[in-house]
Amino acid sequence: MVFPRPIRAVVFDMDGLLVDTEVLIRDLMMELAPTFGAALPHAVFQRMVGLPNAESDAVARAHFGPAFPLDEFGRALEARVHAACEAGVALKAGVVELLDHLDAGAIPRAIATSSSHRAVGRTLGPSGILPRFHAVVAAGDYARGKPNPDPFLTAASRLGADPAHCLALEDSHNGVRAAHAAGMMTVMVPDVLEATDEMREKALAIAESLHDVRAMMLTPAAAARRP
Repeated sequence: MVFPRPIRAVVFDMDGLLVDTEVLIRDLMMELAPTFGAALPHAVFQRMVGLPNAESDAVARAHFGPAFPLDEFGRALEARVHAACEAGVALKAGVVELLDHLDAGAIPRAIATSSSHRAVGRTLGPSGILPRFHAVVAAGDYARGKPNPDPFLTAASRLGADPAHCLALEDSHNGVRAAHAAGMMTVMVPDVLEATDEMREKALAIAESLHDVRAMMLTPAAAARRP
């Protein structure tokens, strides 16, 4: 494909885009809910994907009801996620190859996530790829979370890049909305959420994997436009 502007920087989401944590968290939540006397339908989990913690908790409260011990549930879930991350969470297909391509082109890159800095370290630390990013923008670094543009605008600022010349890579609907609102060239790489008509309108392309994103950047037309 032909990107409308030269790509001067790339901003990555984390969960579901760099690492296979969305599926992990979904499965753990669905396994854990019955031990608290409840059930978590897949459709409810999907509404939580890509939201900051407070908004995600609001979706959970609306589903489980006011008597549900959400804080206790959250602590139990965090312990299980922490144990899984210590064992190592799989990188998504094409991550290393795309980072190698960005290294070769000296293209700076950042992470813009709704997760905390602690969660970023815990999730990406074992993989060894965290030092390959020039900035990490996480919860607490911006005023408003996704679907607002703040995380992506903050990432662009830290990279010293014009948002219009940034490529944003996202797997969630709220992430695509945030990147689009930031004025970035956006590609969706779906994970637990399928691309909708809205996503196709807001994203330049829908890619099956980061291998496909790298292939897009390697096309002769795209290469010719590189600075």
